[in-house]
Amino acid sequence: MSAQTVLVVDDERDIRELLTITLGRMDLQVDAVGTVGEARRALGERSYDLCFTDMRLPDGTGHEVIELISAEHPDTPVAMITAYGNVDAAVSALKAGAFDFVSKPVDIQMLRRLVRTALTLAEEKRSGHAASARQDSNERLIGDSSAMQQVRATIGKLARNQAPVYIAGESGVGKELVARLIHEQGPRASGPFVPVNCGAIPSELMESEFFGHRKGSFTGAAGDKEGLFQAANGGTLFLDEVAELPLHMQVKLLRAIQEKAVRPIGAREEVPVDVRILSATHKNLATLVEQGQFRQDLFYRINVIELRVPPLRERRGDVTLLSNFVLRQLAAKSGDSPGQLLPAALQALESYDFPGNVRELENILERAMAMCDGDLIDVSDLMLPQRTARAAAEAIPAMAGGAPMAPPPAPAASPTADGGLDDYISNLERTAIIKALEESRYNKTAAAKKLGITFRALRYKLKKLGID
Repeated sequence: MSAQTVLVVDDERDIRELLTITLGRMDLQVDAVGTVGEARRALGERSYDLCFTDMRLPDGTGHEVIELISAEHPDTPVAMITAYGNVDAAVSALKAGAFDFVSKPVDIQMLRRLVRTALTLAEEKRSGHAASARQDSNERLIGDSSAMQQVRATIGKLARNQAPVYIAGESGVGKELVARLIHEQGPRASGPFVPVNCGAIPSELMESEFFGHRKGSFTGAAGDKEGLFQAANGGTLFLDEVAELPLHMQVKLLRAIQEKAVRPIGAREEVPVDVRILSATHKNLATLVEQGQFRQDLFYRINVIELRVPPLRERRGDVTLLSNFVLRQLAAKSGDSPGQLLPAALQALESYDFPGNVRELENILERAMAMCDGDLIDVSDLMLPQRTARAAAEAIPAMAGGAPMAPPPAPAASPTADGGLDDYISNLERTAIIKALEESRYNKTAAAKKLGITFRALRYKLKKLGID
């Protein structure tokens, strides 16, 4: 089996020699040239498994090398060599199609990890792993609409490089699933995928959570702890709801991304990390930048490539496929047979706007399966939020077959209480269910009959209301 080959394009002799020696020790065959013209000739004579190119060359730029390889050798990953701290050059290279970038002075360990990642990508392409990954994407990212076909195609392209990706979309569209697919279809698939909700971490704990800490660095630090960046080393860190990061953490995050290193609290030296950054939020980051709530430099660093995931109302043709998929999943969890949507119910779903997108569809169908008789789901079982508040409030007393219902506790005595209509209805439901359970000596089948609902509907209500 012939050795894998690497092309190095740099006009500095020391850099060429350093890369040639380092890559040679990895059993790679290296061709090193100093100009764009020499790179063109080398690429015309043989194919390479990987290419490193400097940004500035005597007769052109590294962008020309990237564009040449992208056009004529699309399966060859290219890494840009940039000056230390030159973030603009790195971002520009990634947008042009570079796989990743290396800063001068070159960190040998980081270089070796980058090479292994790049060569893994090339090997997976040859072995057909990419095709099987795309098939997996089709099975998990449901939809035949042109919008979803475009999303899947973009995921396949983004998986081939290491550029930071910003995933934009409303709540519930499946941004984390998209991030997972980008990770799983790329060369980091064997590494960890670490998702973190930036809005769920208390501000005072953020630095420790992201970068780790050393024993005794603050009160309560009983031992060393690695942060999220270290946990994602060799893989992908997904920053969900990145807009929720406070400004002081945005500064620290920007440095960690730029320098590919983190400094744990209490540590004297930075720790190198090899992490791909994917981020997402349902908010408009560009607007937040204009308002001074999100740093512009961080925005441009994480938003090298933007992928928009369309809301469900923009792909209504996918509602049937999604619904059937969700119903099969629910059936697999419960052990029941899959539910079937009657034509009127399906029509109602297809005409609904789904402000909560796919997540809302899942909740609607789970509720419908609990409320329907048998396995047939009708419009009334969907309980789409189109009824008036009065009708909603009157629906629960009717559940008990018209029998008088004991009033709920005083704090929820009316829909205008602080909890609002949802809490009011939940209290009515809870009171009715507990009363029925007590009267039937906690026989759930008898309680469901007393309430005039199915056993499955009662089981759903018990779970929803947290009644043990």
